Amino acid sequence: MDTLPIQHERRAAQRFDFQLPVSIRLAGSDREAVGFTQDLSARGAFFYTDCAVPEAAQIELTVVMPSEITLTEKMRVRCRGKVVRVVPATSGTRIGVAVQVQAYEFLPQAQSHENGSFARISALHEHPLTGD
Repeated sequence: MDTLPIQHERRAAQRFDFQLPVSIRLAGSDREAVGFTQDLSARGAFFYTDCAVPEAAQIELTVVMPSEITLTEKMRVRCRGKVVRVVPATSGTRIGVAVQVQAYEFLPQAQSHENGSFARISALHEHPLTGD
């Protein structure tokens, strides 16, 4: 009789499964990339991006947290952390990146998505109705 080993949950913070647009910047660089989260918590995030992100890199993520997470109004948050894991792309060009959040700050109210940046970010998402 085979038994599966018991696996203990190591996460110390509640994880939220939200696919949110995220702005990515490696420490010491002015270059900005985009991606989208798979899930996030107060201590970490996992996101997908087309940008090459090295393991152990210091990184800055900016995301608009929805009201379901903040329990008030949506808020733009900048997180600084360290890349702890990079998952190579299995299909397509998107890699998965796990980040341990070390600090975060609340930013002024989120800008309107009509400025074109949202279209750039949302282009990374698959759109089942359009076949993308």
